[in-house]
Amino acid sequence: MEHPAFTLSGLCAVGGLMGYFRKGSVPSLVAGIAVSTLYGYSGYLLKRNADYGIELALGTSGLLLLAGLSRAIPTSFQKPVPLLLVFLGGLSTGYYLKKYNEFYPFFN
Repeated sequence: MEHPAFTLSGLCAVGGLMGYFRKGSVPSLVAGIAVSTLYGYSGYLLKRNADYGIELALGTSGLLLLAGLSRAIPTSFQKPVPLLLVFLGGLSTGYYLKKYNEFYPFFN
């Protein structure tokens, strides 16, 4: 369950660095590293089977989805980077929501 978190951590770090080096975007760098850190820490918690790992991964996935939507809506879903953020955020939110439901059932 920690593998997607570690993978997304790496992807977010690379994305933030790419945004900074290609466009000079400091907000992309800060957001990419911050989200990467959250995913990395949630992966660490999940690997150790510690409390709040799945909740942190789910919250970070929701944050990634919302960030993608906030960038995609003004561009009418035409630009590839916001679409990738929406796709990865939506996919990871669905995955961690499913895993959360397996441990703490709220959908019957």
